[in-house]
Amino acid sequence: MKIAFLADPIATFKIYKDSTFAMMREAARRGHAIYAFEQRDMVLEEGVVTAQATRLTLTGEPDAWYRADAPEIVELCDFDAVIERKDPPFDMEYVYGTYLLELAERRGARIFNRPGAIRDHNEKLSIAQFSQYTSPTLVSSNMARLRAFHDKHGDVIFKPLDGMGGAGIFRIKQDGMNLGAVIESLTVNGQHTIMAQKFIPAIEQGDKRILVIGGKPVPFALARIPQGNEVRGNLAAGGIGVAQPITERDREIAEALGPVLAARGLLLVGLDVIGDYLTEVNVTSPTCFQEIADQTGFDVAAMFIDAVEQQLLNPTPSRH
Repeated sequence: MKIAFLADPIATFKIYKDSTFAMMREAARRGHAIYAFEQRDMVLEEGVVTAQATRLTLTGEPDAWYRADAPEIVELCDFDAVIERKDPPFDMEYVYGTYLLELAERRGARIFNRPGAIRDHNEKLSIAQFSQYTSPTLVSSNMARLRAFHDKHGDVIFKPLDGMGGAGIFRIKQDGMNLGAVIESLTVNGQHTIMAQKFIPAIEQGDKRILVIGGKPVPFALARIPQGNEVRGNLAAGGIGVAQPITERDREIAEALGPVLAARGLLLVGLDVIGDYLTEVNVTSPTCFQEIADQTGFDVAAMFIDAVEQQLLNPTPSRH
């Protein structure tokens, strides 16, 4: 099969931890032809979406880890699968990319995750569809409502709806120190909508990333544990990742959400869980494949490529 990866520049990959690289390596091991292109390589002309894609040969060497053929212009539906792995920020350029991918779908391209489903699932707001698993949450731009939420719950996390890697997350404790400044800054004086959540003390045990592939949970989660006085467990914010078996509560959440999200075209999802509570539903380019595999021996990439192959052999009807 010909599998193309829409990703950030491959020269920037840190292959010792990159989940997209793990996917490529497993696909190549099975004999699939591997291609890569960036979002800027896509072109729409006369209703046809093409990409200037490069076929890669993986070398197995840690430094020069790939050889690249000369780029070629390929219509996206000529690939057996296109794996969307562009990292956030989820800005308008990202959205434009999903529109192009959706047009390619209409001509028969098989894209994972489905671009429309990515666009429809804000990684913060999507938890509202599953509120039975979340801590008390408020989404608003109204500064008085945000203040009232803090008055009610005392210890609150405030965060933007478009953040990544822990950026823009603030904890305001019972004393309310800097409450006004944080709300004013994040909402831009009431102009931007943000999220407030009751603080979950179990963050001390880690912000768990639970991967769900084809509607089924990976049996190990990566608990990203905050260091020092930091409240954020994100690896990008200095958290330490510790792989551990998923708990019964983790499994309950994953098995409830997994089939629903898979039916919407989300083959790979990263659920973030703190303690017993769902905090995010990550659908753009979920990571932690290699950290889990290295620490537990469970081959997450093999489970993912299994799921891709299964989808290609038994396609589900497209919904446009």
